[in-house]
Amino acid sequence: MRTNRLKDSLIANQPSVGTWLTFGSANVAEALANTGFDWLVVDMEHGASDVTAVADQLRAIDAAGARGSRTSAAVRVSSRDAAQVQRVMDAGAETVIFPKIETADEARAAVNAMRFPQGANGGLRGVAGMVRAGSFGLDAHYLLTANARACTIVQIESLQALQNSEYIAAVTGVDCLFIGPADLSASLGHLGNVNHPEVQLAIGAIIRAAHKFGKAVGIYAADAESAAAYRAAGVACIALHSDVNWLTAGAIDARVAFADRLSVSAPEAIESAGVEQVPAAQNQQSTYGA
Repeated sequence: MRTNRLKDSLIANQPSVGTWLTFGSANVAEALANTGFDWLVVDMEHGASDVTAVADQLRAIDAAGARGSRTSAAVRVSSRDAAQVQRVMDAGAETVIFPKIETADEARAAVNAMRFPQGANGGLRGVAGMVRAGSFGLDAHYLLTANARACTIVQIESLQALQNSEYIAAVTGVDCLFIGPADLSASLGHLGNVNHPEVQLAIGAIIRAAHKFGKAVGIYAADAESAAAYRAAGVACIALHSDVNWLTAGAIDARVAFADRLSVSAPEAIESAGVEQVPAAQNQQSTYGA
């Protein structure tokens, strides 16, 4: 039976690295799926994707897979709305990231929204076989195997979620607690300062809560140094920037690199681009914080 590679890696607590897709572009999704990331997240919360764009990007990532890419896909929904979850899963999503989960009951509702009713599992997903996820009716085993591949990732992004992190981690069916440092820092009163000691202590507490119940941990990292520190602390699943970060950083680097040949000094090139001359990691942290 086909499995969900991302879910398998989370259960095994294997290190992985991915990035966020915010443009809603199938071309961008396919291009990044060929760059070696373990997973890509199609973002409906802060990105430009609707359900149609989600389906297009999932197809694009699958197309890269047909040429040898092993990049997995996940979708971050914009809310806990079960109807939206059902639509993105019908479109082919097997891994769904739920933002702003605050309590164990909300985590349980997220798990149930991803699953067809089967026995007493509490599943709430509506049954439809003639959808992309079921090969438009051609996958005879789809309805009986979809639940096993469903992967539920819940985001811990607030003081309330921090306080409830052990209860959330204990929920059966939750595969990963994904920390959102930007929202967490704001909730703790340190907007824009994810490195504040109180924020870092909170991150450590969430990691311990997840590990206590054998759950994987994910986080957004703004630079290689913080990614290495999180990995050393036991975070398996690390998000590095987003498509817009890679585009702007690459464009600025290229503009500066060619400045001399274009008879424009590097500081002038940066100034003409309308950005501050700061290290790339610092510039990127303010752009996207998951």
